[in-house]
Amino acid sequence: MSIKRYGAEKSGAGGQNLPFARAVEADGWLYVSGQTPMKDGEIVGSNIVEQTHLTIKNVIAILEEAGYGLEHVVRVGVWLDDPRDFWSFNGVYKSYFGEHPPARACVQSSMMVDCKVEIDCVAYKAPEKA
Repeated sequence: MSIKRYGAEKSGAGGQNLPFARAVEADGWLYVSGQTPMKDGEIVGSNIVEQTHLTIKNVIAILEEAGYGLEHVVRVGVWLDDPRDFWSFNGVYKSYFGEHPPARACVQSSMMVDCKVEIDCVAYKAPEKA
């Protein structure tokens, strides 16, 4: 089994090296670390709609870097800072995952950074035969 790590060399907010990879691929499975509405090392967006769009776009960028798409996502984990944002979040989420809805868990949680949403996922694509 081969394991490939994506983005382990990247920096987090304030230029700090983070002790984890953005994603890890093993035998067709891709595990994407929790993504936030971060751009150029800073949290951006003032409301749940803006922050959800950017967070999902960050997830998509990692999926595409590894050769996956939203259609390969089998499970999503969502953390919302405020449960009152649930329905607005769902509206944005559905616009991305509506055609290929994965399994999902969504919980309310205090965030480690000053944002309203964090999303991780697991994707699967059959490995190409050698």
